[in-house]
Amino acid sequence: MSRGVAATTEALQAVAMRLLEDHVQHCVREAMVAGGEEARDKVTEASRAIARLLRT
Repeated sequence: MSRGVAATTEALQAVAMRLLEDHVQHCVREAMVAGGEEARDKVTEASRAIARLLRT
C-alpha cells in the first residue's frame, strides 16, 4: 500500500509541475513582455505556486 501512495504522490507532483511549467511558459512570459503591474503579479503568483509545491 505504501508504494501505491508514494507512486500516486509522485504522479500528482509531476502533473502539478507540468501545469506550473505551462503557466510560466504562457501567462508569466506574456506578462513579462507586457511589463508593469501585471508582470509583478504573475511572478508573485508563480512564486507562490512553487512554494506550495515545495511544501508537498
